Amino acid sequence: MSSDYSYDEQGQFYPFFIFTLSTIVTLPLTYSLLTPSKDPEALAPRIRTSYKPEHADLIQAQANAYKRKQRKVKRAIAVIIGWAIMAGMLYLIITTQRTTAKIWNPYDILGLSESATEKQIKTHYKKLGLKFHPDKIRPDPAKNETVESLNDKWVEMSKAYQALTDEEVRNNWIKFGHPDGKQGFSIGIALPKFIVSDGNGKYVVLAYAMLLGVLLPYLVGSWWYGTQRMTKDGVLVESANSLFREYTDATDEGDLITALSTGKEFGSFLKGDKAESGLAKIESRILEKGQVTPFAGGLSEKDKTKLEDLESGVRRKVLALLWAYLGRVELDDQALNSAKYLVAPVAQSLCRSFTSIALAYGNTAPLLASYYISQRLIQAIPPKASPLFQLPYFTPAVVKAVEGDSKIHMSIQQFMELPDSHRRKLSIGKGLLSEEQYKTALEVSKQLPYFQVAKAFFKVTGEKYIIPQSLVSFVVKGRFVPPGSTDVPAIDELDLEDVDPAEDDLDAMLGRKKTIKDSSGKIVSEEFKPVAPPVTFAPSYARDHSPKWHVFLSDSKQGRMAVPPFTFTTFDKSIFTADGKPTYHMQTLKAQFAAPPQAGNYTFVMHLVCDSYVGFDTKMEVTLSVEEASKAAQMVAEDEISEPEEDSLAGQMNVLKGGPVAKRKVDEESDDESGTEEEESDTSATNTDTEDES
Repeated sequence: MSSDYSYDEQGQFYPFFIFTLSTIVTLPLTYSLLTPSKDPEALAPRIRTSYKPEHADLIQAQANAYKRKQRKVKRAIAVIIGWAIMAGMLYLIITTQRTTAKIWNPYDILGLSESATEKQIKTHYKKLGLKFHPDKIRPDPAKNETVESLNDKWVEMSKAYQALTDEEVRNNWIKFGHPDGKQGFSIGIALPKFIVSDGNGKYVVLAYAMLLGVLLPYLVGSWWYGTQRMTKDGVLVESANSLFREYTDATDEGDLITALSTGKEFGSFLKGDKAESGLAKIESRILEKGQVTPFAGGLSEKDKTKLEDLESGVRRKVLALLWAYLGRVELDDQALNSAKYLVAPVAQSLCRSFTSIALAYGNTAPLLASYYISQRLIQAIPPKASPLFQLPYFTPAVVKAVEGDSKIHMSIQQFMELPDSHRRKLSIGKGLLSEEQYKTALEVSKQLPYFQVAKAFFKVTGEKYIIPQSLVSFVVKGRFVPPGSTDVPAIDELDLEDVDPAEDDLDAMLGRKKTIKDSSGKIVSEEFKPVAPPVTFAPSYARDHSPKWHVFLSDSKQGRMAVPPFTFTTFDKSIFTADGKPTYHMQTLKAQFAAPPQAGNYTFVMHLVCDSYVGFDTKMEVTLSVEEASKAAQMVAEDEISEPEEDSLAGQMNVLKGGPVAKRKVDEESDDESGTEEEESDTSATNTDTEDES
């Protein structure tokens, strides 16, 4: 038995192979390319304003460059090439004529019917011998006949005759499909023969070696190395390790800015001569005397010392650029200003990594510092600086004129609560705001998503009391009330209730629907459609950023987290109308955690922190009341005592007090019945006095 190689001379098979291979690669790439973006920044509305900051073109160019990088241009090119190859192969598949391999059949070779007798076979074979025997026939050039082809044809006829007349040969044909017995197998190669013949074989071997020995290991290695060198927060492991070493329980905002400068990511755009060029100029500018801060860059004396203690190099320049960005310091150099805006998004990603480290330790101060620095990196405001810098055209001179000599900064909400005449007197004038700039600042302010907490409480779904180790829901009710809003409607008490879903309403229990009370007090379910807040108004930040709200509980006595943060990026009701007006809808934020193992009253501090705006945070005390399981059962039993009937003296007194009464029921068998109304879920005692954090 021998083996042979057959090649795709007619091009019948290799188009199928290439078409299949390209389809396997192209279709998933096409799906990933055409799938609508789930990026909240791409879908969220935007704050309407014509304001453009200084160096707006430079900031926009960096934002556009980042967007182009996210558009996956290389993937789009690969998809186009893939579809072109698929189209070409499909054309070949359709147009190439097919050849089918014939089964060796002695009757067909001799031109006989399968019902022919042995006598007829012999007679017919003799006639063929007279016509086709090599001694009787001569080649016909007109038919492209040669002596060899005629001999091969006669040999084939002889084998066919033997297969029908000779017992041994006939058995070979029946058993193996050929008169000569078992044949060698053929290996089909879906390539034309010219590719691997005439000395081209070495190129095929080289191509396979490059594909399997170089390209494939490189791709797999790159993927594996990429997964190992990056953390889940999207920063280099080396940078995360540096942040871990910089962490202390007493880390404040200035310390964190210094820690962020350790990131290795900055080296990607501060290479070679850029690592130290212009450092002296940056430092001289940020250390100039500031109008509202000791230094123009917003540094404290401690921060200045840390900067000067660093050796010259990438880290020192990064730290100087960060202070220049936060202080909005003009560097009078295109390259330096460009680097100033480049460092902020990188520092923001590193800040998220530091937040993860702080969460692992559980200390409140470093965690809050990371959230506050996130706000200030996005808004380009130094630590401890006024929140008013978030408004358009508010320079240090304007902020100083508005705040005066007060040591306590004014929030945007407080500024917008001032009478308009007083605001104008403080902020409009020579060297301050113009009338047009003042109007722009107010327009932006009235679109900022300030979440105003109305109520916060604990509950257990379907239960009236909270017992140890039960699954507690912490519910925060609030509305988005932009600073400067007027004619804000009063809060509807029905909106402050958190209605439990029906036990048979699976969609509501899984969060696909929300359960509410309508204006008549009837419990209804409606489809849940997440609503994204507007993209953060951050004109100096060269990225689109969707704001997030973090809610967590802390123990103020120990300075530690009691319940880790829950992050909210979307809400259950619309925030603004199509024309940009606030809806004042009551929003619900809900987080779940296990109740303490012991009964008692637990007082926590709730922190609601927005990662994008300075001064939009809320801090308030909340009390969780946990009852012993036996005591809770007893209280439930006592609560189930029937209310007085409405036509009784006690019932009428209860009505006057606003209490529940039972409808009188007529029953022939018993007069002891009393009506009960459906119990509404109660909540633990909660102190909802709010305090804004500036």
